[in-house]
Amino acid sequence: MQIQHVNVKLLVQGRVGDRDLEPLIPVFHNWIENQNGDELLIDVADYRHVHGGPGIVLIGHEANYSLDNAGNRWGIRYNRKAILDGSNQDRLIQAARAALTACHRLESEPRLGGKLQFDGREVELFVNDRLAAPNNAETRAAADPEFQQFFRKLFSGKEYSISYVSEPRALFTANVKAAQPFTAAELLSSLA
Repeated sequence: MQIQHVNVKLLVQGRVGDRDLEPLIPVFHNWIENQNGDELLIDVADYRHVHGGPGIVLIGHEANYSLDNAGNRWGIRYNRKAILDGSNQDRLIQAARAALTACHRLESEPRLGGKLQFDGREVELFVNDRLAAPNNAETRAAADPEFQQFFRKLFSGKEYSISYVSEPRALFTANVKAAQPFTAAELLSSLA
């Protein structure tokens, strides 16, 4: 099974309000102006008015970044849209590294005043391709060894649990929780 269109979401610690997110818009615009990474960043869209929705989205050519509230759980979400060469592990690592780098940048962004801190203990991983990865038992059986290998690396061999969303209409989703807390920087270093 080839895994493409990987999404990784890391949850925000504590409560987030609309006022906490207002400075995020100029921060994302600054990311567009500076184009610091390998991905072309294009625009910012504000969907905070949508309950349990995408929040604030930084739209890119290869991927989108968002501070989203899907499932009524705020978190930074990396949504890879473009096909990526390499192995499944390469694609999982690339998506996680992009999400974690964004978390690290937001945590240290002075305009946000430390209001966004991410919980490296919980990770949601989605495959945004219903044709290649329908949310069913066959996909879980095929993807689980890849996901297990990836999460062992991400959590440096420490204990974690993984569960899969069973709703057939949902994207193929793994919810993962580490037994101990990790910072974004620690998780980034484990992927080096």
